[in-house]
Amino acid sequence: MTDIRRTVLWVVFTMSLVLLWDGWQKHNGQPSLFSPGAPRPAASAPSVTPAPQAGVAPAAATPGAQPAAVAAAAPSEKIVVHTDVLTVTVDTLGGDVVRAELPKYLTAPDPTVTDQLMQMVGLQKKPPFTPEPVVLFDAANSYRAQTGLVNAQAGGAALPAHTTPMTAVPGPRDLAAGQSQVQLRLESAEVGGVKLVKTFTFTRGAYTVGVKHEIVNVGGAPVTPQVYLQLVRDGSHVAGGAGFTPTFTGPALYTDKSHFQKIEFKDIDKRAAENREVDIEKRANDGWVAMVQHYFASAWLQNDSQAREFFVRKLPGQPGVKADTYATGMVFTLPTLAAGASEAHEATLFAGPQEENKLAKLAPGLPLVKDYGWLRILAEPLFWLLDKLHGFIGNWGWSIIGLVVLLKIAFYWLNASAYRSMAKMKSVAPRINELRERLKDKPQEMQQEMMRIYKEEKVNPVGGCLPIFLQMPFFIALYWVLLSTVEMRQAPWLGWITDLSVRDPYFILPLLMMASSLLQVKLNPPAADPMQQKMMWIMPVVFGVMFFVFPSGLVLYWLTNNILSIAQQWLINKRLGVN
Repeated sequence: MTDIRRTVLWVVFTMSLVLLWDGWQKHNGQPSLFSPGAPRPAASAPSVTPAPQAGVAPAAATPGAQPAAVAAAAPSEKIVVHTDVLTVTVDTLGGDVVRAELPKYLTAPDPTVTDQLMQMVGLQKKPPFTPEPVVLFDAANSYRAQTGLVNAQAGGAALPAHTTPMTAVPGPRDLAAGQSQVQLRLESAEVGGVKLVKTFTFTRGAYTVGVKHEIVNVGGAPVTPQVYLQLVRDGSHVAGGAGFTPTFTGPALYTDKSHFQKIEFKDIDKRAAENREVDIEKRANDGWVAMVQHYFASAWLQNDSQAREFFVRKLPGQPGVKADTYATGMVFTLPTLAAGASEAHEATLFAGPQEENKLAKLAPGLPLVKDYGWLRILAEPLFWLLDKLHGFIGNWGWSIIGLVVLLKIAFYWLNASAYRSMAKMKSVAPRINELRERLKDKPQEMQQEMMRIYKEEKVNPVGGCLPIFLQMPFFIALYWVLLSTVEMRQAPWLGWITDLSVRDPYFILPLLMMASSLLQVKLNPPAADPMQQKMMWIMPVVFGVMFFVFPSGLVLYWLTNNILSIAQQWLINKRLGVN
């Protein structure tokens, strides 16, 4: 019974190393140990909406049909619209949103640990770095937002799509002082007897863009148009996470019935290889689609109760289409338009940070794009508490410390029970060691004597382990809160910590965390096995090295927890007279 607690801790430690290694493998594009990635073959024909590239035009008549290649690319003009929080580039070829810069969120240098160490000792000169705005939609990874029309009538004529040239109506392109909105209006020529007008409305302080589609039947025959809204990007993953813990990059969707669902690129590939569609809710009267990455997201929102069809697919390989490109979107069927009739459809494009409180105001379920891992039920209230602390303190670093203090207070008596058990184990350790040496050839008698000593001293060998397991879900949830909170990005704490979302540039916090972990080992009862005791001293060093690549906010959280644990354990040891 003496080594049960250490055995359990060894299991936890070993599994942690396995999971960290698995995370590191996935972070570097290698297959997981538990679910090796399927090969990435060419996809089969998708079921909905056209492909994203300029050199492709939608097929005629059939809604959701495959696009057909055209001989030459249509003319294109890039129009840039500036607001106080967004710089958006719209292509007149189809009215695609091809670039979105977020000037209030800047890129930051993220050198490797080796680079940092070499720079510290003067072996490598730090290159100059100029911060630039974070970019969501970007041609580099085929990331764009597209809309257009397809014909719901089988065999009907092609309608204006995202490959149809459009003309911009003259007007202001920048949000002037005192203005709350600026609009960009694009008009298509007649295609299939239909004219499409897109109006983009940009609002001060908003990461949303209103997109209004006006469909006019200028032909002589009735037509039933379908409006599609889609997000397209390649399968490259955005860097993010805590070194060994990669964050999710990929499509996601939400409906009231099926709730939130995120789809891995590799799962789309697997379904395509098997000639099957991705398993999602295909039809609903509500919901949205999104492309998610660390800290940021884009989404098509339409909150009115209106029938829509969802799709997630891999685009077919053809000239002009980048390999491993994926699309997710929605299709809305509009009423049949008689000759001369018109219809309007409005939607909202979101492109911005995952600020949970603001996302909740935009659409039901939209805060779910913020990745809290599998302990969301605990992570959400922990973020709420952290956010309230920040509102009072005004500094995210001190708010992290305050949150850990509150958690330690909440678990004070549970921890006290664990530390008392550890202290008692330490006090009887000399007797147990003497017993092991004296009765090493009589294991049954040794176990009986050990149990007698534990009973006399009222020691529970596993008493220090149970509280750790009860608290573990809360600390894992807090880990994900700190990892996924965009407000922590480029948020300073004090002194050299100018960004809590990146690693400590001088490794001071990881070294302090390592030292505090070693002190905890000293306060714990020694292991009976000399080799096991050596490993107990090695473990903090191993974890300390891992923390070199963790964001400083996470290291601050672990360091604060260690210091408070040491203080509580030292007090209990002193009260019980244990050295």
